[in-house]
Amino acid sequence: QVQLVESGGGLVQAGGSLRLSCAVSGRTISDYFMGWFRQAPGKEREFVAGISWSGGSTDYADSVKGRFTISRDKAKNTVYLQMNSLKPEDTADYYCAAQRRAWDSRRSVTYDYCGQGTQVTVSS
Repeated sequence: QVQLVESGGGLVQAGGSLRLSCAVSGRTISDYFMGWFRQAPGKEREFVAGISWSGGSTDYADSVKGRFTISRDKAKNTVYLQMNSLKPEDTADYYCAAQRRAWDSRRSVTYDYCGQGTQVTVSS
């Protein structure tokens, strides 16, 4: 089993920044792919960013490319999502998720584990 706990959400003004953290515990995740998803009220969950735990290769949704950065700290077993130049449309619950093997990584249903989420609200 893998446990994922997100933190770092909150209320921020448009143009501001937040850094989300996802603390990973449980079994070794050396070959896992880690993703961040978000879900706004009344909308479907959507892919935000992903990173290979071993090699560090990354992928971003077009809507956040150039503004968000995903990274991981192997020593701390933590995945981060640095969010800059936030917009009101970034308002959502943000979830961290883990796949045993990277495949179809932009679809949340392909992930094996998911955290409880952290809320991000961007005011205009």
